[in-house]
Amino acid sequence: MTNEEVIMERLASIEEKLEGVSRMEEQVAAFTRPFENLSDLGRDLSLLIDPAVKKLTEEMVEVEIGFQLEDFFALIKRLLPSLKYLTWSLEQLENLVDWWQDMEPVLKLAVPKVIDYLDNLEQKGIFRINGAVIEMYGKIAENYNPEDIAAMADGFVRMHGIVKKLSNPELIGFLEKVVDVPLAVNLEAAKPVGPFGLLWKMRNQECRQGLGVMLELTRALGTVKTEPVSAT
Repeated sequence: MTNEEVIMERLASIEEKLEGVSRMEEQVAAFTRPFENLSDLGRDLSLLIDPAVKKLTEEMVEVEIGFQLEDFFALIKRLLPSLKYLTWSLEQLENLVDWWQDMEPVLKLAVPKVIDYLDNLEQKGIFRINGAVIEMYGKIAENYNPEDIAAMADGFVRMHGIVKKLSNPELIGFLEKVVDVPLAVNLEAAKPVGPFGLLWKMRNQECRQGLGVMLELTRALGTVKTEPVSAT
């Protein structure tokens, strides 16, 4: 082996040793890097701890003025017997949450329906009518005493009784026929009629039937008796 080969072999060995040292340094650096981060964190915390401790001390001094340790124990003493009520309240709150979860879908469907219904009433003027009625009652209360209002109430009750009678189907049918009678009358054909003309007209079947209806109404009117209403 020549001198040059010996020198080259030694240089290669030195290079391998240097590469091993470099790898060792990298491993050591990778191992020590977290400790360096912890060291930096400790240094930062050391800078923050002193102001924090100072601030905490100042706050505790302010709290100490209005807080005593006996107050804390008194609170614990009163809290422990009330734990069952606190537990019951939490259970009721849980039941309330469950109820709300059950009712929420129903409310989502019902609330728009209620809003639409109220809007329909508003468009029909129901609320305005109710407002006018309330205002009317206010004016009545301003202008009449309770005795007068009680008398008017009795009158309203009797009027409702009359309205109830008017709801009879037979009476409604009779009134409809009576209202139709003037529409069928030809006033231009009406002429003065004396006793003999009346007898002549009685030959008509409709005239005789009309006279019979009038006599029946006259008989029914004879049963009406006017009686004085006792003042209340």
